[in-house]
Amino acid sequence: MKMQETQDVVNMYMQALSERNLKKIMPLFADDIDWYIPGNETLAPWLGKRSNKQEVKEFFTLLWSNTKPLSASVTDFLFDNNTAVITGNFSTEMQKTGRIVNSLFFIQMTVENSHITKYRLLEDTYAVFTALTE
Repeated sequence: MKMQETQDVVNMYMQALSERNLKKIMPLFADDIDWYIPGNETLAPWLGKRSNKQEVKEFFTLLWSNTKPLSASVTDFLFDNNTAVITGNFSTEMQKTGRIVNSLFFIQMTVENSHITKYRLLEDTYAVFTALTE
């Protein structure tokens, strides 16, 4: 049952993310979260650690106001009880510079009580840095 719950939450998250629908995304997160997306937070303020729902909301607001998605595709969903790993690639335009980032991505999520409690995203941080450096 835990794995089905994880799959359901991850599928709802990915659908809402593809729509950039904050109203659908936010209820999927727990009030307290262990969130980390490494990278240069000075150039890309949406990166870094977050620990609560308000900070997660801020992430999406910053990300969406600073980037323009060009394409994205998921290659794999891997599930083990309450943990999910999603792999894929994306192409995004940085609004500040007009430069394009092409990157692989890996997302790891933990789902407990139908809420995301842990979130990790790994991407080509050097490509993001380069695209944001004028």
